[in-house]
Amino acid sequence: MAAMIHFPHLAQPLLFQQASPAAWSSPPSVQKKPRKPRPVAFTAAAASYYRSRSPFMSCSASSSSTDPGSSGMGERKGSSSSLMDFPYLSPTHKDLMVDLLVATENRLGPHLLPSSVPPDVLSFQNEPAGTCKGALDIRSGAGGSTVDLILESWLHCELPFGVLDITTLFGFLSAETDAPHLFMEFAQNSPTSLVFFVDLLPRRDLVLHPDYLDHFYQQTPLEQARQRLETAAEVAPFQPSSLYFRGVLSPTAIAVSIDCGKEGARSMEEVMRDHVSGAAKEVTRVWLDTCAGGERRVTGSGDRAGLLERDNLIKTKAVEIDLGSNLPRLFGQDVAGRVVSTIQKAFRI
Repeated sequence: MAAMIHFPHLAQPLLFQQASPAAWSSPPSVQKKPRKPRPVAFTAAAASYYRSRSPFMSCSASSSSTDPGSSGMGERKGSSSSLMDFPYLSPTHKDLMVDLLVATENRLGPHLLPSSVPPDVLSFQNEPAGTCKGALDIRSGAGGSTVDLILESWLHCELPFGVLDITTLFGFLSAETDAPHLFMEFAQNSPTSLVFFVDLLPRRDLVLHPDYLDHFYQQTPLEQARQRLETAAEVAPFQPSSLYFRGVLSPTAIAVSIDCGKEGARSMEEVMRDHVSGAAKEVTRVWLDTCAGGERRVTGSGDRAGLLERDNLIKTKAVEIDLGSNLPRLFGQDVAGRVVSTIQKAFRI
């Protein structure tokens, strides 16, 4: 779905152009000269649209072929993956998303309930034009699980300034643990331009809880993954415009723009394969190994209440910013109403 829960994160005017399986190891470090962050070239129209969104809801899933070298990469169970096969993504990008989602399913599947998303929300489009299409699936955690929900969606919109494709994976944990949430999103407007976010969203004040910072961020390879990705010549740091969104992110958040439109630059497929895939898989692996297993349990009822309040504020803010304003404009009031209602029910807000 359209990064449905998306905090406004495009700082500079985006130039949206008309759009004319990897291993789970990180790519080797590449040395390059220091450079200043370059602005992303997007049109003002795209900037206006994307600023009004927030990055927390646009996931994608798939049942297509997976990396034969990856252990246990088969068809995903319990999720309506036939509706989530990334029909508009490039082969490398599609393979990456499949690997991520199947790995998540293999690890967390036994702790998740079957999808209860209605058929007219699993797949939807604006009528009668059919210029905006989307798919959404949500699986809630089973009883006793520290997983709150896994949200997967994709959005493909033919907009006046070009075609926009957004895919997102969102893993939200319950208040039974204080471990970080997983957020990942790709926003692509042409074969040569892409914005990529991935982060483990902290749920504690890192100043007041230095042990939390050390356990989840300093003692894991998250910072190395971020630095390694930014060594690619086509990759530059991306500064979200929303101060609220920046406040939600961790110090190791990956927020980059990728521009393959320059003369001599590699193709987006090469950059995805050689750099982006490794970073995305590394962050997801850390989340599955360190966070989603539920090793850190919250015992005090007051502590759980505080975590739940914070999580619900983030969910509510995201829905208010993105769903209420953008979804009806893209899909019409009826379709938007069904999708929003389904998400609010899953979010329990």
